[in-house]
Amino acid sequence: MTARVAAAVLVGYLAGSIPFGLILVKAARGLDIRRIGSGNIGATNALRAGGVGIGVATLLLDLLKGVAGFLGGRAVAGPGPGWEIGLLAAAPVVGHMFPPWLRFRGGKGVATALGVLLASDPVLLVPTLAVFLLLAGPSRRVSLGSLGAAVAAPAAAMWRHGSTGYAWGLAAIGLLVIFRHRDNVRRLLAGREPPIGGAGGGKAS
Repeated sequence: MTARVAAAVLVGYLAGSIPFGLILVKAARGLDIRRIGSGNIGATNALRAGGVGIGVATLLLDLLKGVAGFLGGRAVAGPGPGWEIGLLAAAPVVGHMFPPWLRFRGGKGVATALGVLLASDPVLLVPTLAVFLLLAGPSRRVSLGSLGAAVAAPAAAMWRHGSTGYAWGLAAIGLLVIFRHRDNVRRLLAGREPPIGGAGGGKAS
């Protein structure tokens, strides 16, 4: 890896590490989102902690930092092979999940990963969001939709681009998203994952 590519990955990682959910809930409500609900800094818990406006703002900003992190990294790295693109795609998501400012305890990366898709190949958003909605809508469980999307995005990339570094980068992102949802997976398998707005909603995501 060249110094330029390493710098590009760092740009993406730092962009992804900005904890917008924590910042917005603190600014609007004076609360620490990490002490509310699931303790997650992502949009679902921001909605729970700060209301609809804060939740939507967190979702959009987390998505936009995926866009900015990927495009910023590409601008620094310049043209490169597929494996470089895969690294640059993963960097903002890793930053969101493991931010240095929060002792590497961040969010689950779904919105930021969608931002990376939007910036790198918007066509892949179609099957990814379709799977998310098909699973999350009827079940009313965001975690189930997120897990499906984590599988759908790299599968669609493999179909569209073949076994490229970019597709494998998305596969790595998908595995990270699934890993960050491991508690949700346990609850889903046990039939204890609460639906959106359910009585146990504080632990949903």
